[in-house]
Amino acid sequence: MGFFDRFKKKKNTPKEQPEQQPVEQPIEKLEEAVKEVVQEQTPTPPLEQTVTEKPKEEEKKESGFWGKLWKKQTDEEVKQDLEQGLEKTKSGMFEKFTKAVAGKSTVDDDLLDEIEAILIQSDVGLETTVKIIDKLEEKVADEKFFSTKELYRLLKEVVVDLLSENNTYNQTDYEFPDKGKYPYVVMVVGVNGVGKTTTIGKLAAKAKAQGKKVVLGAGDTFRAAAISQLQVWGERVGVPVAAKEMGSDPASVAYEAVKTAMDMNADVVFIDTAGRLHNKVGLMNELTKIKRVMQKIVPEVPHDVLMVLDGSTGQNAMEQAKEFTAATQVTKIAITKLDGTAKGGVVLGIADQFKIPISYIGVGEQVHHLQLFNKENFVNSLFG
Repeated sequence: MGFFDRFKKKKNTPKEQPEQQPVEQPIEKLEEAVKEVVQEQTPTPPLEQTVTEKPKEEEKKESGFWGKLWKKQTDEEVKQDLEQGLEKTKSGMFEKFTKAVAGKSTVDDDLLDEIEAILIQSDVGLETTVKIIDKLEEKVADEKFFSTKELYRLLKEVVVDLLSENNTYNQTDYEFPDKGKYPYVVMVVGVNGVGKTTTIGKLAAKAKAQGKKVVLGAGDTFRAAAISQLQVWGERVGVPVAAKEMGSDPASVAYEAVKTAMDMNADVVFIDTAGRLHNKVGLMNELTKIKRVMQKIVPEVPHDVLMVLDGSTGQNAMEQAKEFTAATQVTKIAITKLDGTAKGGVVLGIADQFKIPISYIGVGEQVHHLQLFNKENFVNSLFG
């Protein structure tokens, strides 16, 4: 039914047209009818407007995607998600430790050898495992008698000390620093399939929930799927995505993303990059070009280079880290897909071998499953 049909219907309704009406009444009815029709035909505001215009107190009460984002998880909920995400790694290690300790009351060389084998099988890595065993041996040197509970306590102490020595810190919140008149630019690197684009989308959601203006750059132009996937995340979160057709120059996409961020006075820019592990020279040249082009607009970018690694690949993730750290200066690490693997021990090896802060870990598919890395919580979950 169109506007004029609706208006005629209202005008010809007996209740609305009494025999004796003041002259002004039809005009009042016309205004009322117009107002009703306009209200009915006005489209629902897009996601971005809905989020930014509503008070956070109301937003927190809503269900669905944004309702979950506004609702800050309690420490207990975060720990519970972590426990569930590390369940496969933890159950495998715990079962093996239990068998190794059964019937023993002293820490002898045979037991240390068994613990060493268990850590290696959990993809902690040989070099890191040797360090853990050496430190554990020092701690039990004076007092050989132990209980299973005591052994786990010593293991946790050793591993936390190891993480503390290797530049791994605990973030208290998702950090998107204010860079003054320039946006905070994060370039994200990693091979195809590690969850790079999904991690960008989740971080964008976290930043948006903090009230930040966010722009995404679809710089992985070698795969149409990568471009479309990032665009889906942009629509879902309600942030603009700078994208070009497949095969375009990634540096030009990065340039457009930063320019868009400057024009709209945005706070954070996430730049996706190609997930190809070709030769180091080609990779280095490509990433260097992206940096150089972005610096034409904003000097000293990127402010962070986030490397995304798939925890389920175990030692292969270590090899990927070697390639990317050789090609560019990585400042932060995100390790994903820990919920689907028994190889969660690789987190310890990566932290120890590369001396780069692990900022985020992925323990599930939902946005809140991308967690800030907390070394005490992680170790307690792993050896609890």
